[in-house]
Amino acid sequence: MERIAVIDFETTGITPSSYCRATEIAVVILERGQIVDRYQSLMNAGVRVPGFIEQLTGISNAMLRSAPPAERVMNEVNEFVGTTPLMAHNAAFDQKFWDYELGLIRRTRLQKFACSLLLARRLMPTAPNHKLGTLNAFAQLPHTGKAHRAMADAEMAANLTAHLAQQLRGTHGLRELSHELLCTLQKVPAAKINEHLKKHRGF
Repeated sequence: MERIAVIDFETTGITPSSYCRATEIAVVILERGQIVDRYQSLMNAGVRVPGFIEQLTGISNAMLRSAPPAERVMNEVNEFVGTTPLMAHNAAFDQKFWDYELGLIRRTRLQKFACSLLLARRLMPTAPNHKLGTLNAFAQLPHTGKAHRAMADAEMAANLTAHLAQQLRGTHGLRELSHELLCTLQKVPAAKINEHLKKHRGF
């Protein structure tokens, strides 16, 4: 499988706006099932972190006061990622913030997001639930650090992505995997995933 950039944001809320912004971003580059590069930074967008978010993430207003401006971080991380295909766990969330923050520096996303949450729902149906931490524990993947910090979550999502790719090869017999195929599989109804995978077996 080609290089994939696995991304995770920490934010001050759920929906990006002038009052709800990213506070931290991490990107892990996954290549042939191995992590080969990383980017991580806090980012100061000039918004206040609510108390419950600080308790959840450990990212405080004091930490952000000394963090680099969000514009600088997004320029750096956009250069770091380039046109590498994107992946996130619950990608709908991270995609919203990626697009919003890129828009503020007058940049536009050029590549699709694949979603390890949607893929896991189809390929790991016996997991207790499909939260990132639960899936990593269920698959006995390495512990990467404190949850709800961007690098720990990005590494967990990267390890999960590698595990899902191995399942597609080992359990389902797919020889060739691509980011485009992952984007296709995540849209297939869970009840029809095995039937759909049979069509790709051996290709």
